[in-house]
Amino acid sequence: MKRVSPPEAETARIDFAQPLDAAAPRLRCAFGVPRQVLVAQQVGEVRAVLDAVHAAAQQGHWCVGYVRYEAAPAFDTALQTYTADGPLAWFAVHDAPQPWPAEEPQETARVVWNSGLERSAFDAALGRIQQAIGAGELYQVNYTGPLTGALQGSAAALFAALQRAQPGGYAAHIGAGGEQVLSVSPELFFDWQDAPGGGDILARPMKGTAARGATPEEDAAQATQLRTAPKERAENVMIVDLLRNDLSRIAQPNSVQVPRLFHTEPLPTVWQMTSDVRARTRAGVRLADVFGALFPCGSVTGAPKVRAMQMIRRLEPGPRGVYCGAVGVVRPGGPAAAGGLYPVAATFNVPIRTVVLRTGETDSGTAVRVTCGIGSGITVDSNCQGEWNEWRHKRAFVERASESFDLLETLALIEGKFDHADLHLARMGEAAAHFGLPWNLHAVRQELQIAALQCHVGAWRVRLLLSVDGSARAETFAMHPTPTPVHLQLAGEPLREAAGEFCRYKTTRRAHYDAFAPSQPGVFDTVLYNEAGEITECTRGNVAMRLEGRWVTPPLACGLLPGVGRALALRSGRLEEAVVCLEDVPRVQAWAFVNSLRGWLDAKLVIPVV
Repeated sequence: MKRVSPPEAETARIDFAQPLDAAAPRLRCAFGVPRQVLVAQQVGEVRAVLDAVHAAAQQGHWCVGYVRYEAAPAFDTALQTYTADGPLAWFAVHDAPQPWPAEEPQETARVVWNSGLERSAFDAALGRIQQAIGAGELYQVNYTGPLTGALQGSAAALFAALQRAQPGGYAAHIGAGGEQVLSVSPELFFDWQDAPGGGDILARPMKGTAARGATPEEDAAQATQLRTAPKERAENVMIVDLLRNDLSRIAQPNSVQVPRLFHTEPLPTVWQMTSDVRARTRAGVRLADVFGALFPCGSVTGAPKVRAMQMIRRLEPGPRGVYCGAVGVVRPGGPAAAGGLYPVAATFNVPIRTVVLRTGETDSGTAVRVTCGIGSGITVDSNCQGEWNEWRHKRAFVERASESFDLLETLALIEGKFDHADLHLARMGEAAAHFGLPWNLHAVRQELQIAALQCHVGAWRVRLLLSVDGSARAETFAMHPTPTPVHLQLAGEPLREAAGEFCRYKTTRRAHYDAFAPSQPGVFDTVLYNEAGEITECTRGNVAMRLEGRWVTPPLACGLLPGVGRALALRSGRLEEAVVCLEDVPRVQAWAFVNSLRGWLDAKLVIPVV
């Protein structure tokens, strides 16, 4: 173990729930330059660092840091991992926390991501895991892969964006030597409150995932399906049983309990299922003993843990690092006892939804490299497409944070009056709630009133924008009639983001739409479809098709924006919802482009199905 003199720049922030005491406020605080830094570079040093952290908390200090996934052999030599690419354990020791900064960073951050794991490699790995399960070697493996990219902007701004994308939970920003850890994990590893006669400990493994629904009804159905699906319940129970066994190593006899099972939690982009496992720890248990019993968390290994980690070592391309290890805070947990020592309280997350930054040299100069791990639990009932979709749903949090955006509504202003303003504002308010942005309806209406006063004659296109800070602005542009029929072309490939939130909500992040901009002169817009071959929408509005004598438009479940013009046409009975697939296109009798700005535009499809 090394005690390192910290450089002046070392800082940290934590924003943690305290689940053992539901009435307690969140641990939301910052830390300046630490008094010392405790580092374990070798497996044999990890326990010594944890013992030193425990002792520092007993003396009244606060310790913030992490334990890498590759530290596992420090607690059991049978747990196989790659060689670590950084310190196995790193903790900064502080005299006391400081208030959370009153102002958020004003700068912005953008991450340019490279492509992650290829689908063919993903399918092959799942096949090998299921062969091993079928042979009786194990029950479950948590298989993961890395995303890599480059940061443009500041780490502080990226952390703020990550917290907006994944609020609540157990968030930490730790500057640790040559790397920065930005964790916004929703998963609790353990919350432990020690006491002289024995402590209380809670583990809350997160196992089971479902995408959020496109409508409130579909969202509720997704939660119910997650909670009742045999595959998801079996996956959750396996890990609960593993955690019960792990906790029994440090628990008082007959104290391990499961007070809550199969609880579904709504996160911004996914539903997650958690269960609670609680116990009374024996007197004299120390932090290193807790890690020795539990680390790594079974939710990120599989079961049995030893065999699952052997397969992870064989299939994954390199070390996981801080991802799937533990990030947390160890602190005094109450008044000092008669001997002057404080009881120890420790809260650690399982660092999923975690980004790690490293600065290095490239051919073009200094760059900040970004890594983020994504994974899922593989069981005998898993299928490749379902798990691949789960990975995409889980990475949505980092995609949301990777680039700044505004919420957007486009309204028609005709002779000083807006068309359907209330419907547009209701939709923007729903988007603000979804993305966690401040929403002041009165202030937003004032921006529209100013635009109406300035452009009270003629026809205008008004772009109403809502920023991350809740401020609104309106941009006005002269609008001219659109000759009909307009010409539409069919996309040459599916829109893979059709199930994502940037299709369900209207924002300025439109790269996925812009990639399908019309390529032929005279083409007004492109008709899109999802990976299942279902027609969804156009890039700037919804689409209507006449089939068998009735006008239909795709349902929201296909992956599309709930346009105001579409909603009005459905309400009036002019449109009905129906799934239309690519093979149905030759039978379409007529086409129309629909949005609230242009209204109903008769259309012709000029590019046939290839």
